[in-house]
Amino acid sequence: MLLNPSRPADAATLAALRESNGLCEVHDRIEEQVEELLGCLAPEAPFGNCSRSRAMADILGARPDDYGRWAWYPWSRRLVHVLPKDEFRLVRTDRNRDKITREQQKSLLSRRIGVIGLSVGSSTALTCAMEGVGGAFRLADFDRLGLSNLNRLHAGVHELGLEKSVLCARRMYEVDPYLDIEIHRGGITEDTIEDFFATDQDGKGLDLLIEECDTPWVKVAAREHARARQIPVLMDTNDRGVLDIERFDLEPDRPLFHGRTGDTTAAGVRGLDREAALRFLLDIVDEEQLSPAMSEALTRVGRTLSSWPQLASGVMLGAALVTDTARRILLGEHLPSGRHSIDLEALIPAAALALPTPHGAVL
Repeated sequence: MLLNPSRPADAATLAALRESNGLCEVHDRIEEQVEELLGCLAPEAPFGNCSRSRAMADILGARPDDYGRWAWYPWSRRLVHVLPKDEFRLVRTDRNRDKITREQQKSLLSRRIGVIGLSVGSSTALTCAMEGVGGAFRLADFDRLGLSNLNRLHAGVHELGLEKSVLCARRMYEVDPYLDIEIHRGGITEDTIEDFFATDQDGKGLDLLIEECDTPWVKVAAREHARARQIPVLMDTNDRGVLDIERFDLEPDRPLFHGRTGDTTAAGVRGLDREAALRFLLDIVDEEQLSPAMSEALTRVGRTLSSWPQLASGVMLGAALVTDTARRILLGEHLPSGRHSIDLEALIPAAALALPTPHGAVL
């Protein structure tokens, strides 16, 4: 909840929160934020010809508590004082310059990104939020956080059982309380997929889709909707740093999955059994290109392994790859459709160990 202390209703809510037993912490570092703002606007002379106190007073006014906004985070019971929206985002993204210019940053923050699948996808959504790639998001996942998810999700044991969509939104709001986030707690189904892709009252829908789920029907149906609306799709496979780019915005007739699954439709993959679903997923990722460890693991899933392996390092790498690519696409770079691999084991290979020479051998 964002509260504007200059509005009577919000001021009353603020007063009630301050008196409430439910309030755990009031975090007010607004003066430091204003000082940073002045330094971002004029690095060579943050306070101009004035003293620090005079420059600060010119912005904060006589009642610093009334400046900016107060963000209420009910899950942590914290009330946090932050700069107004434009000033907040200028300071928060200032260290992006000029890898991202201020004009580019404004453009990126005006975009809406959809993320389906919030195990691998949660790191990507959070990285996008941190970098300012997207100011509005739609997040979809039906699952809840389990203990085995903590090898790759940024979460704590006190959050076990929490919906992954809610968990991801909370992390993002803690980075930027001005984000616009819709969560689809039931994931993507035949009843909800239209809402996920729908345009708002201003006629604006998704600008880009990040698809990171394991359900064949959802993977296909999401691409069918994206292609019909000419929305680019990105997918990180999380093995050997594989990134897929499908530019349906440039190629509205492009086959799904680069043609790897033929003319398969969402209707055609509805209701696949476990074995058929795995076979379909392997067709998408190209089984022959999997790492040896992944290939071997897949033969043991359901017998000695509960699921296929995923590492935090691979998830973080995928988040970086997808965020970087999303930024470049949204800024108008002509990145073509295709599959790319950033295989760290190939790029940073282990040195071959030389066998020791037997003692007394003649060379």
